[in-house]
Amino acid sequence: MAERALVLFAHGARDARWREPFDRLQARLAAQQPDVDTRLAFLELMAPDLPSTIDDLAASGTQSITIVPVFFGQGGHLRRDLPALVAQCAQAHPALSIRCVDAVGENDAVLDAIAGYCVRQLG
Repeated sequence: MAERALVLFAHGARDARWREPFDRLQARLAAQQPDVDTRLAFLELMAPDLPSTIDDLAASGTQSITIVPVFFGQGGHLRRDLPALVAQCAQAHPALSIRCVDAVGENDAVLDAIAGYCVRQLG
């Protein structure tokens, strides 16, 4: 049982291969933070969804969850859908600390990494 959990929240897609980079990210984070239970959850089209992930973490004794939206920006899903899901989860598990941070694409370090990748592709 890990006291802390990190949930990578992604959109989801019909093509199962779409999730491969998210699986690799989860594996990297799990290796870097072995004391943190790192999970993936999806908004739609893929499993598990966020409520089932939170339910599972709560049942395993997790006390604190940080949700990281693995989205490029703070669009409608993150402004409307995600807060509603987090509120639903918080109501279902009032003793659980659930914190949601901004989309990864809103972070300058992430944008710098992407810009660096783009520049390297120029050859």
